[in-house]
Amino acid sequence: MPPVIKNRLLLRALVVTALVAGALLGSGLVPPSSGDLQSQIDSSRSAVDSLRSSIAAETARIRQTAGGLAAAQQRLSSIQAELSAREAQLRSVQGALLAARDHLVELENRLRRASQALAANLRAAYESGRPDLVSVILESHGFSDLLERVNFMQRIGHQDAQIVGDTRVARAEVFKEAQRLAALERRDRALTNEILAQRNQVAAIRAALLNRQIEQLGNRASDTAKLHRLNSRLGALEARAAAQARAAAAAAAPVVVGSISVNAGGMVQPPPGAPTAIAQVIAAGNAIATLPYVWGGGHGSFQASGYDCSGSVSYALAAAGLLSSPLGSTGFESWGEAGPGRWITVYANADHAFMVVAGWRFDTVALASGGTRWSQTMADTSGFVARHPHGL
Repeated sequence: MPPVIKNRLLLRALVVTALVAGALLGSGLVPPSSGDLQSQIDSSRSAVDSLRSSIAAETARIRQTAGGLAAAQQRLSSIQAELSAREAQLRSVQGALLAARDHLVELENRLRRASQALAANLRAAYESGRPDLVSVILESHGFSDLLERVNFMQRIGHQDAQIVGDTRVARAEVFKEAQRLAALERRDRALTNEILAQRNQVAAIRAALLNRQIEQLGNRASDTAKLHRLNSRLGALEARAAAQARAAAAAAAPVVVGSISVNAGGMVQPPPGAPTAIAQVIAAGNAIATLPYVWGGGHGSFQASGYDCSGSVSYALAAAGLLSSPLGSTGFESWGEAGPGRWITVYANADHAFMVVAGWRFDTVALASGGTRWSQTMADTSGFVARHPHGL
């Protein structure tokens, strides 16, 4: 399957999945839990990103096709101009050929008339008897008349021969010119047909590119319409998620324990029978669970816009009074008591620190999946020192 078709099918599946899931969620057939809602938002965002990528790729293909169309149109205009010039030259040669042929016919008619006149003169001279020199002399009235009669006879004979000769020469020249023009006509007609074929070929390419551009524009318009619908659905899902977040915040407003803000109604709840300190550590962890990772965050002060690994652990432990000032990961290697604890275990080495509270791993690495520091999966603890607070 071509990659373009495969990508479009995958994109269509993503869009359909997002829209169908959203429709089910809105219909009440699926309970609108925060996990389901976030899943729908993530699916819709993924489909939106895919649609945007598809639209960008389609736009790039449209620009490429438009460039090909422009080049084809320029080539077509050049060939059309060449074809027009060649057709004009062919018409000129054809006009000259027709004129040469008309002239040749006229010369042939003149030759025929001259030949007929010469034949008539010869026949008349033969029938009337050609006067000999003695008769001309005897019939002449003086020497001048004699010379005039002799010159006249010579001029008549020479003129007849000249007319016939000139006509024959002219006819031969015109025939030669007609042959040359006919050869030019054949050559120009062949060139004209060749250029015409090129023009038709380029026109066919341009038509194919135009059809491709129309198809690409249609695909992009369809993807754009899908993107608009999906953005509308995503906006509704995000508004619903924001409303749920506001309701949760109103139900469990943050409180302050010492200088540490906590949230008892956060995403992780302490198990029944857990000590108060565990509830306080979990509540403080909830308060910063989704804040960004910032190297060195939480070390200068517990109050920060982001926290690193040891800063996060320090913040949560300080909420329960288990820590008076932030520690680095190396500091946690000697903090508290050795070994795992019943409720809290801090794992630390020179490069990293995280803790497990009531079975939940509180670790900045967990931000890479799910966007929170809490995780129910356990990390590899080889190479870490396990420490725990006294009594916990």
